[in-house]
Amino acid sequence: MSQDDRVCVGSIAGAFGVRGEVRLKSFCADPEAIADYGPLFTEDGSRSYTIRLTRPVAGGFGARLSGVQTKEEADALRGTMLYADRDRLPGLPDDEFYHADLIGLEVYDPGGARLGIIRAIHNHGAGDLLEVHSPGRRQPLLVPFTLAVVPTVDIARKRVIADLPEGLD
Repeated sequence: MSQDDRVCVGSIAGAFGVRGEVRLKSFCADPEAIADYGPLFTEDGSRSYTIRLTRPVAGGFGARLSGVQTKEEADALRGTMLYADRDRLPGLPDDEFYHADLIGLEVYDPGGARLGIIRAIHNHGAGDLLEVHSPGRRQPLLVPFTLAVVPTVDIARKRVIADLPEGLD
């Protein structure tokens, strides 16, 4: 499967304990569901793991990964992003999107002027923000990802329409 057929569902924050357990951060709407989407792959697809959640811990879960037996092996995985095959994930309603599907889309205003490209999605607790980069700006534009501001998401045409609030442009 190609990387385009996988979605980032979590990351390894480091070792948890001394017996090869890891601290796992889940990016899933239902955090515990991360264990149901396996096997999970590294970003380059070179390694895969089955996951067994062992207990809730601060900021995620303690988990056992197949093939990881020692604290040193678990520590070496710190920062590893984990990807699931897209066909293992639940389908989404028409008005919801996986972040991976939005990154790289071009952003236009309602008049058709190009605003830039989505490079990241952030959420600091008050909703998603699209990080839009354009050649003419020193700083990225942070666009609230709401229906009022982003009325159109066209995955097939790889574009979104953003009607920026006054003062945001």
